[in-house]
Amino acid sequence: MNTISLNYLVDSLKLIKPEIALSITLVLIVLVDLIMNKDKKFLPYVFVAGLLVTVYLLIEQFSTSAFAFTTAPNLGMVIIDPFGNFFKLLIAFATIIVIMFSVLSNEIKEGLDRQGEYYALMSGMILGMFLMASSADLILIYVSLELVSLSSYVLAGFNKNHVRNSEASLKYVIYGGISSGIMLFGISILYGLTGSTNLYEINSLIQASQVHGLTFIVASVLIFVGMGFKISAAPFHFWTPDVYEGSPIPITAYLSIASKAAGFALLIRFIKITFIQSVDPNGFWHLLNVIDWKTFFIIISILTMTLGNFAALWQNNMKRLLAYSSIAHAGYLLLGLTVLSNEGIMAIIIYFVVYGIMNLGAFLVVMLIANKLGSEEIDDYDGLGSKAPFLSVSLAIFLVSLTGLPPTAGFIGKLYIFMALVDAKMIAVAVIALLNTVVSLYYYIRVLKHIFLNDPQKETQVLSTSVASVVFLVVLITPVLLFGIYFTPLVDLAKSSISLMGF
Repeated sequence: MNTISLNYLVDSLKLIKPEIALSITLVLIVLVDLIMNKDKKFLPYVFVAGLLVTVYLLIEQFSTSAFAFTTAPNLGMVIIDPFGNFFKLLIAFATIIVIMFSVLSNEIKEGLDRQGEYYALMSGMILGMFLMASSADLILIYVSLELVSLSSYVLAGFNKNHVRNSEASLKYVIYGGISSGIMLFGISILYGLTGSTNLYEINSLIQASQVHGLTFIVASVLIFVGMGFKISAAPFHFWTPDVYEGSPIPITAYLSIASKAAGFALLIRFIKITFIQSVDPNGFWHLLNVIDWKTFFIIISILTMTLGNFAALWQNNMKRLLAYSSIAHAGYLLLGLTVLSNEGIMAIIIYFVVYGIMNLGAFLVVMLIANKLGSEEIDDYDGLGSKAPFLSVSLAIFLVSLTGLPPTAGFIGKLYIFMALVDAKMIAVAVIALLNTVVSLYYYIRVLKHIFLNDPQKETQVLSTSVASVVFLVVLITPVLLFGIYFTPLVDLAKSSISLMGF
């Protein structure tokens, strides 16, 4: 019996090699920080090296579909499948880019003596996000979500000398603590009703009609609150503008991509594993008749995109504008889930790739401008087109892509979302999403008006851009333009990510 248990453990550990690589990277960062106490310049390279090993291990097991730490046949706490591996790869690449952000950021350089803690917290955060993308047990879901949250609370207030950083961290802790408490309450109710925390077992109990009624609905919605907080879905978005504005720009960019990706992976898994009844030949999901998730998600997605877009109209700070833009994009992404089909999930995967690239690019330009001007206010961007032409054109490309205009990758992302809605005969929802896109055009174009049409309010010198920054921007701009014309690799990636979904 002990030999069998040991074999199960070894097999499970083999399946989580990327997570083990991340754990080793975390330990190495701490050791390097302790040994080379005065010289912090090697820390980002150690982190990137560990992430590259992690990426290699993820690619190696990309097509694997299996359970780790099984309690019974086909009942595991962790699912290893192409769907989860896609989101892990997205999170890993986003982390590598944000590390490069951090090397270039004046805000992070101010805390040079605490960079060991900075990269250690970030590595703990990515480990939590990896577990979120693969969890099939409510306890592991909560633990992984808290690992991400606790790390991000500290990172949001990394610059202790800036009042707004401390304010952002405090608000994040308060909102995050409340949402986590609500989610844990929902988990405790669900456990009390079912006697299990495994999502597959809960699904079996629902199908056997042992669990139903108002209490179950309330518990499920309470659990959604914790996930809705992570993806910045309205009405759980209140933390986003203040935290995005107050945090260092690299952390703001990281929260807008990686944290959101992990939250969506977790939400999709939770809905499909717990409530799935069958999948028809056309790929549409038939959920158990317990909660009308379709209507629920339609309401949440429309509320999220509408609130995000209209609130962004009044913003005068670029980070707050991009924060509300991020909320609106969460609404668009939720549209892919409202379809309740494999086609909708494929649209979400395509959207996430292009959203990640263009949003990271926009935040990078904002950071480089803030490094020179010391400001993130849109009014201070007046006349920037003549003072920093390369940065201005780069920001214009990213903002046009965020709007969803051709021939950029943003257009392809929204195109597949709309196609999924039309296939599901959700024409009215597609029209509302299209009208929201028109609204978003106004506030993105307003930024470009300040840059290219307004006269500068004060005389400033031409802003130089380092070679490293130029190369970095070109690397991000290229896929934004390329995927707008040739997007077959994106579609193939999305199809392969859902072809062997292990749930």
